[in-house]
Amino acid sequence: MSSESTTIPGSIEPGPQHLAAFARGAVDLIDEKQLAKVLAKGRPLRVKFGMDPSSPDLHIGHAVVLLKLRDLQRLGHQIVIIVGDATAMVGDPSGRNKLRPVLTRAQVEENLLTYVDQVGRVLDMERTEVRRNSEWFDRFGFADLLELSGRMTVARMLERDTFETRMKAGEPIGIHEFLYPLLQGWDSVEIQADVEFGGTDQLFNLLAGRQFQEQQGQMPQICITTPLINGSDGRKMSKSYGNAIGITATANDMFGGVMSFPDDAMPMLFQHLTRLPDDEVAALLAGHPRDAKQALAQAVTAQFHGDEAAGEAREAFVRQFAKKELPDDIPEIPFPASAGAEGLPLTVLLRELALVTSSSEARRAIEQGGVRIDGEPCTDPRAVIAPPSEVLLLQVGKRRFARVLPRG
Repeated sequence: MSSESTTIPGSIEPGPQHLAAFARGAVDLIDEKQLAKVLAKGRPLRVKFGMDPSSPDLHIGHAVVLLKLRDLQRLGHQIVIIVGDATAMVGDPSGRNKLRPVLTRAQVEENLLTYVDQVGRVLDMERTEVRRNSEWFDRFGFADLLELSGRMTVARMLERDTFETRMKAGEPIGIHEFLYPLLQGWDSVEIQADVEFGGTDQLFNLLAGRQFQEQQGQMPQICITTPLINGSDGRKMSKSYGNAIGITATANDMFGGVMSFPDDAMPMLFQHLTRLPDDEVAALLAGHPRDAKQALAQAVTAQFHGDEAAGEAREAFVRQFAKKELPDDIPEIPFPASAGAEGLPLTVLLRELALVTSSSEARRAIEQGGVRIDGEPCTDPRAVIAPPSEVLLLQVGKRRFARVLPRG
């Protein structure tokens, strides 16, 4: 196996702002002395961040690193996004306590369609290097894979908290899962990364890259981890848990989603998802929690939708919840023409109106008291809604509404 040499033209103006930007909010920084020494040379650093297209959308948890990358890009450093179209087919075992299904290349390609566009909502893509790791792994032969596998021992692999926990619990571990940190580590060799970012669950993989680079005679990359953002339910933010706020969410949904976080999460969210000055954040946190959270939600929403849309989302939220007013933009939808005279089950109607994504989600919302008809809660998942003779107001949760119009 070999890697091509990559150099970065230009220079940067040395100064403490560079080290501060790299270190801001970091959980692990291995190691800071090396980073300071490299920065003192006054050259732009190659900063790697890998994303596997294992699902179609990014959420604001990914923005923790993306916002740091934007800070570094503005300081003149070269951001290198590794799109893991090869490693996504293996599946990252980090944070998983179950055997992860292997994705097909077709599934990966489908998910990949939206990734670059979503990253472009944060980074300047004209100045961002995007590389697919299939570029080198599709060239890998059997001998290459054996050579790469020989760089890591089973004993060290089992030191990973994820694998150790799963073994103790009797959960299966696929041999292919051992390959993932090796492949991610080799990405760093191929692009000659100076720095790699990842969540705290990625530290083992980042250190593998550092080890492989040193074996290849390259400068070992600096490894920086950032904390994982939990959803409003306290679990790691994930689309599969239904607790994620998508980067592509509307301004109103993003604002409302941030408002659902617990109060004690605000200091962390201010630090990692906004760039408000420290003294302003301190003043907000010292005041009323409601005002602080609204300022947080507005700042986060502004990152993706701009100041004007974020301000409008805040005003809409206050009207709807603080003043108990209905939103101004409730869609008006005719009762489905496909329904018979007897009507439709409520679970089906909610799905047909796109207030939920599935009948099972509708059932859960109904059973949990999250569905209202003309302002009154409906908790019977077997309820059938007849075609209305006048406008019917349906509500799911706090932010999803529809006015159902009579036929004809």
